[in-house]
Amino acid sequence: MKAAGDVVSLSALQSVENVRRLESLLGDLPQVDMQTQTLIHGRMAARAIFIPAGTLLTGVLTNVDNISIMVGDITVTTEAGPVRLTGFHVLPASAGAKRAGIAHADTWWATLHHTDLTDIADIEAEMTSEPENLQTRRLALAVVK
Repeated sequence: MKAAGDVVSLSALQSVENVRRLESLLGDLPQVDMQTQTLIHGRMAARAIFIPAGTLLTGVLTNVDNISIMVGDITVTTEAGPVRLTGFHVLPASAGAKRAGIAHADTWWATLHHTDLTDIADIEAEMTSEPENLQTRRLALAVVK
C-alpha cells in the first residue's frame, strides 16, 4: 500500500490482507456515519449506505454472493485493480471479496442477497465473518460504552 500525504493508492489494495491493513489505519481516524439502511423482504436482505464525497472506506469480507447496486462516483478495488464507477451500476459481487473505495462524489451503495433469516444481527453474521467491523455494530458499541 502506498500513501502520499492524504492520497492512498488503491492499486495496492487488491488483496484482502492489504485492505485489512488500510482498515486498521482508518479505524484511528474520525468516522463518517454512512446512514446504513436495512430492508428484509421476500427472503432477501438489502443493506444500503450513503458514502459522502471524499470518504475513504473499506467493506467487510463477504460470505455470500450478492448483487451490488451503486449510484454516484466511486473508485473501488477489484481483483483486476481499481475501477472507477460513475452513474448507475448493478454489479455481481462474489463471496470472499473485501473491498476498499474512495467516493469522488456523494454515492449510494446497496447490497442484496438471499436469506431465510429475519433478524438483522443474524443476517449480518450470515453476510460476513466480520460483523463486528460493520459500522452499525461499531456505532452501537460506542453508544453503550
